[in-house]
Amino acid sequence: MPRANAKNENRSGDGISERRMRTKEMLLQANVLRSRYIDAESVCLRCWFRLSARTNPTARRRFSTSPLRNEAIAVKAPLIQREYFSANRIRSAAKAQSRQEIPEQSTGHGRAQAVSQVASHGPSLCPSTSLPSSPASPHFPTSLPLPELPHRRRKRLKAEAASTLGQEPIIPPDASSRLTSLSTTLPRASIRRLLTTCLSLSKPRLSFMIVLTTAASYSLYPVPALLLPTTTTSPSLSTLTLIFLAAGTSLCCASANTLNMLLEPEHDAKMSRTRNRPIVRGLIGKKGALVFASMAGAIGIGSLWFGVNPTVAFLGGLNIALYAGVYTPMKRISVLNTWVGALVGGIPPLMGWAAAAGQSATGNGEWSELLFSEASVGGWLLAGILYAWQFPHFNALSWSIMDEYKNAGYRMLVWTNPRMNGRVALRYALALFPLCAGLWWWQITDQGFLVTSSIVNVWIVREAWRFWRREGQRGSARGLFWASVWHLPVIMVLAMLHKKGLWEEIWRWFVGEGSDEEDMLIPFDSEEEVLDEVCDSGFAE
Repeated sequence: MPRANAKNENRSGDGISERRMRTKEMLLQANVLRSRYIDAESVCLRCWFRLSARTNPTARRRFSTSPLRNEAIAVKAPLIQREYFSANRIRSAAKAQSRQEIPEQSTGHGRAQAVSQVASHGPSLCPSTSLPSSPASPHFPTSLPLPELPHRRRKRLKAEAASTLGQEPIIPPDASSRLTSLSTTLPRASIRRLLTTCLSLSKPRLSFMIVLTTAASYSLYPVPALLLPTTTTSPSLSTLTLIFLAAGTSLCCASANTLNMLLEPEHDAKMSRTRNRPIVRGLIGKKGALVFASMAGAIGIGSLWFGVNPTVAFLGGLNIALYAGVYTPMKRISVLNTWVGALVGGIPPLMGWAAAAGQSATGNGEWSELLFSEASVGGWLLAGILYAWQFPHFNALSWSIMDEYKNAGYRMLVWTNPRMNGRVALRYALALFPLCAGLWWWQITDQGFLVTSSIVNVWIVREAWRFWRREGQRGSARGLFWASVWHLPVIMVLAMLHKKGLWEEIWRWFVGEGSDEEDMLIPFDSEEEVLDEVCDSGFAE
């Protein structure tokens, strides 16, 4: 009997399994198996029912549906679908993934684990069945990561910023570093690579700022009444002189900057701010850099000598000597190198002022008349503005790389005495108020400059106070740095816009009124009488 019962049970079990297999074949036809590529023996009957209901809509269809109605609905689909919008795509992808994810369950037979996804658009398999999933199989793809929602991205960025609070970001690469990177992509024997490398040696952004201050000082020089355009046949300040001044100043800057890089390539390689310079990268040798510096310095000083005057040429040569011969080696000796560097930055406004004064000099045009006369006060005030501005600018810039300065062996105030570094920046930021007010007091600018410059000076003083109070922490160094970057060009442009008598002349020209000085400054009827008067005064002397 037991053997008969066992045989009956085996026969009944075989019959049940055969009926299940037939049911599966009836429910899932050949197209379903072909589209899914699923082994029929690894899936239970319940999942075959679910799979057939979702993949074959005709297997279980309501009475109200029909192929014709479905075609009509497909024809009337809107032109703009919801999937065109990013938010809807993200939501749809999230819903699709939520359908594919099934929590782990365990069955009474001891088989636990959820099955992997069958296809990107298919249903989930039963939790009691596990299918082999191969990463190389195209029929069992892994789920792709969802795109990050905008509000979650903003939240993540805020959290990252809060976690790095108090840490200053690395200084972005300057124009010289970018030009060096560009040179490495050019052919070795090309002229373009050589020119790009030479331009990188000259530090173009710094040179442009120096030329800007020189040209601003040249334009701010008060033209004497006898040399106004209304009394002369030529402009009072020559445009050709300005061209020689700008070209000579830029070449002198290129020479000084190249010599600076030439004298310390091994130390520049230790700092992230300077390790991408041309000599450090090997784009040009030391001999080639020396030839470029010598040619730029000679042509620049020659242009200032013959195109402007000897006094300006002497100041250009002095600037090269101070920057390359004193400031560069002094950086490894004493913290006073910052004061020497500020002195170098204050010379270009004196060059522009002396260039303009040389065209209206009443004497021989010697250096004492151009630099130390009563009319030269404006040039010294502009030089003082440049001198004072460099302390908040450089002290804030050096704060974020103080460790690199220390490791490279540069004696900078930012790491030798951090507290004093903030005090010096604040002290010279406050000095900008009387210097700008002096331009108005000496009739270089009008009263409007006193107001507009004070607004800009309040901004930099506020940032310098925060820099000193917080000792460079919590973004105060970065705030002072960018305030100083914008402060200098804004002050120079405001000074040129508020030049004394500029808007009065523009108003007279616009209204059509003649200048009051025109009748007073032409006491002669012809040029011959002017020459006679000059000759008589010369013989009388």
